[in-house]
Amino acid sequence: MYFDKLIEQVRPQRPRRVAVAGAEDIVVLKAVTEAYHMHIAEPILCGNEQEIKKLAREHQIDISDFSIFNASLEQAAKTAVSLIKEGKADMLMKGLLQTADLLRAVLDRENGLHSDKTSVLSHVSVAYSPILQRMMLLTDGAMVTYPDLKTKAKMIENAVKAARGLGIEKPRVAVLAPVEVVNSEMPATVDAALLAAMNRRGQIKNCIVDGPLAMDVALSEEAVRHKGIVSEVAGRADILLMHNIDVGNSVIKSFVIGGNCLLGGVIMGADAPVVLTSRSDSDQSKLYSIACAASICGN
Repeated sequence: MYFDKLIEQVRPQRPRRVAVAGAEDIVVLKAVTEAYHMHIAEPILCGNEQEIKKLAREHQIDISDFSIFNASLEQAAKTAVSLIKEGKADMLMKGLLQTADLLRAVLDRENGLHSDKTSVLSHVSVAYSPILQRMMLLTDGAMVTYPDLKTKAKMIENAVKAARGLGIEKPRVAVLAPVEVVNSEMPATVDAALLAAMNRRGQIKNCIVDGPLAMDVALSEEAVRHKGIVSEVAGRADILLMHNIDVGNSVIKSFVIGGNCLLGGVIMGADAPVVLTSRSDSDQSKLYSIACAASICGN
């Protein structure tokens, strides 16, 4: 299984120090503890120290080796971000916080993790499909809402950086749309064609971009043959770029619930990877996200 192999690849590296913002969350504590025992991460817990220790005792989790920075829920994100700024942590993880509170600390102009103002923060989901027996990256179903062409190009750059960190040197990017032809009344198809052209002219590097491609053509070689599509990406896409968050969120949840996909998730574009998962995600999913971020940190 892909994530098991990824964890094995990450283990020989130095364990990455993960600053957890709002660590008083039992699912997060389980995930970071497992990551610690697998030698892929060294947790640094930021939050209410008394509550963190209480949760650990109640669930018989040994956190005696972990550093704890006592902070209110309001201050936990700032504390975790400051540890990365000071070089005391390698990546950030969301705990018992609202995503907006975490991002507020990340985007803080003076003390945040967004020093490159030309970059865009975007969420990259790493999914393994047991049906297709393959891994793919999806962006963006959690953060960027309705991106314009320029933002989509930046989102591809972020996803490509993540893919290369995960061992895919020249990822194939499918820009999704309902059909494979350009239709001026369907903005998704127009953006897709322009992004493919930008890639051919060297404006988007280290990948192969094609589109517009419907989902079946992006992932199924049988659909490619049936439709007679000629493409280096079709049927073999490593990265799926969604037109907007409405599409992205629905696709990702369909993959998980209907396709039984295993999922990890990381925010790219900041000075360090940010592990961002849904509150409903299991500790196993959060562990996979840590492994993805650790691999990206190491490349």
